[in-house]
Amino acid sequence: MRDETEFTEFATASALRLYRSALLLCGDPHLAEDLVQETLARVYVRMHRTLGRIDASRIDNLPAYAQTALVRIFISSRRRRSSGEIAVDAVPEVRLATADDALRLTLGAALAELAPLDRAVIVLRHLDDRSVAEVAIALGLSEGAVRNRSMRALDRLRERLGATLPELLIS
Repeated sequence: MRDETEFTEFATASALRLYRSALLLCGDPHLAEDLVQETLARVYVRMHRTLGRIDASRIDNLPAYAQTALVRIFISSRRRRSSGEIAVDAVPEVRLATADDALRLTLGAALAELAPLDRAVIVLRHLDDRSVAEVAIALGLSEGAVRNRSMRALDRLRERLGATLPELLIS
């Protein structure tokens, strides 16, 4: 990437994919927007070099780098004390109900009960359809740790969802 325009094009092309992952990780649309914004800001800063030029020569796969940065920002934000704050003054947006609402809400609630790192493994591995090796690299874990966390997190999701999930998928 040689200039600001190319970074802008990358950010525009990647924002929706990053937002989807962020929303699945945190479950809050506003927090997901904040995570995407912070991710793109960090990628921009990382790319900047001396004299204000942009140089991506050290970043081999920019979309993967951005995805990894997003997950790491999410995990570190969950460690902060203020991460449990919930705004109560805001009026929720009105949205028309769809057939997938029950499934989305149930899956979101079940994912919210997982630890942040387990949630990141599930989102990257099963919802973003990434390989065990890719998830291991993104999260800085061994492949065995990713498999182990995935297995245990899926077991917890199955316990939580029980017979509810097949009913939601059919209806």
